[in-house]
Amino acid sequence: MSDSLLTVVIPVYNEEPWIFENIGIIRNYILKTGIRYEVILIDDGSTDNTWQVLQKLAESYPGIKALRLSRNFGKEAALCAGLEAASGDACIIMDSDLQHPPELIPEMVRLWKEDGYEVVEGVKALRPQENLVNKVGASLFYSILSKFSGFDIKQASDFKLLDKKVLQAWRSMNERNTFFRGMSAWVGFKRVSIPFSTKNRAFGESKWSLFKLFKLAINAITSFSSLPLQIVTIMGLIFLLGSLILGVQTLYMKLRGIAYSGFTTVILLLLVIGSALMISLGIIGTYIAKIYEEVKGRPRYIVAERVESRIPES
Repeated sequence: MSDSLLTVVIPVYNEEPWIFENIGIIRNYILKTGIRYEVILIDDGSTDNTWQVLQKLAESYPGIKALRLSRNFGKEAALCAGLEAASGDACIIMDSDLQHPPELIPEMVRLWKEDGYEVVEGVKALRPQENLVNKVGASLFYSILSKFSGFDIKQASDFKLLDKKVLQAWRSMNERNTFFRGMSAWVGFKRVSIPFSTKNRAFGESKWSLFKLFKLAINAITSFSSLPLQIVTIMGLIFLLGSLILGVQTLYMKLRGIAYSGFTTVILLLLVIGSALMISLGIIGTYIAKIYEEVKGRPRYIVAERVESRIPES
């Protein structure tokens, strides 16, 4: 693999003040692998001067390819843009804020080249910056997703190395609503995990709000499991059984001539059944909306502009 090409895909959004320095640090660790490389930076519709900095990077360093999306499509779409533009024999996906430690890049490449692993995935060991609510929420989300989908992606991250054949398998998955961590687990292949501790962010702050995280969780669960729809059926069967029991009780009381005032019971049943129906319609509507998005067939992203510098020799 002396002529191997390594692609590093990095999505960025509103990271003007620190992106130049951070890419320089990441590039230094890439150089330690001793193989040819390209770094693909995807500007996901930044509203600051991130794109101008990426252009400067392409002028300053070899092997830099920068794509500017026409608007903010979200991190998943930005990852798609980078993965589809990658031409390397292996591809590393990572964040630009150095929370994915670049010092692991040489070891990831070694495991791929020497040990033959086709997926090398970084697994979070510690999450020092997260508060208790976020930690509990993340644990609950991954537990639910693992049970629903059958894939164990607890503590998983987007920090991964994918062999070219894995990348080709990923590209064959044409859905519009993507969840990279789940998709990379679904394709399988020979894989190994590397634990890492998430460092405190040196600059800036997380772009993920609670609402965005909730949307990501809903998209991930509905993309990899139809179990919520089956839960709707189970709820229907439970209420059917309850209605049969109440029906038998009502007939019994009627035949015995016992006065039975069921106003409170009826009101409670209406509230419970009405709530269950609304939740069921919401679950069904979520899946219908995903079908609607897929049927429209719109592109995952639109590239408005691109710049690149030559790939350096090994």
